[in-house]
Amino acid sequence: MKIIESLEKRRSYYSIGKELPVSEAQVTALVEKLAELVPDAFNMKSSRVVVALGEKQDMLWNTVYDAFGGKVAREKIDSFRAGAGTVLYFYDEAVVQALQAQFPLYAANFPGWALQSSGMLQLSVWSGLRELGVGASLQHYNPIIDKDVRALFGLPESYRLVAQMPFGSIKDEPEPKEKEDISLRVTTVR
Repeated sequence: MKIIESLEKRRSYYSIGKELPVSEAQVTALVEKLAELVPDAFNMKSSRVVVALGEKQDMLWNTVYDAFGGKVAREKIDSFRAGAGTVLYFYDEAVVQALQAQFPLYAANFPGWALQSSGMLQLSVWSGLRELGVGASLQHYNPIIDKDVRALFGLPESYRLVAQMPFGSIKDEPEPKEKEDISLRVTTVR
């Protein structure tokens, strides 16, 4: 699939199920390969990913619901828990801090560069999942859930949660996107 086609098919799928059109091993292999391929500044390799499947998928979304003390609708959380899994995106602050110490002139830039790399990884995985026939959406319940998620998965304190991507079989297609006037966001100059 060409990159434009892949990006066109990548959408926010909110109606997902546990039955995947591919194996869990194929999903995990995709995430591993993309984590290896996505570039980042100074080759810092600060991105960290956890793929929650099975019981851990259900436990994750129960943890999210509990962290909000009922302030987020159960139905919304259940729609994410209904998926086959969730990709959790982090960056390792220890890696960022080590590079800040090593390159003090660029110290202020490293956290932003880590987020840029994470964003590229998120889009790559999201598009890659869609190429496999898997639907996903990108969620941001952090920082409220950070401590609980680190405890649930036994992760170090230095892992900073960036986003959550529940994925699964596609139950319903989203509404078509409206065509935007791209000239409002892109300017070409000579």
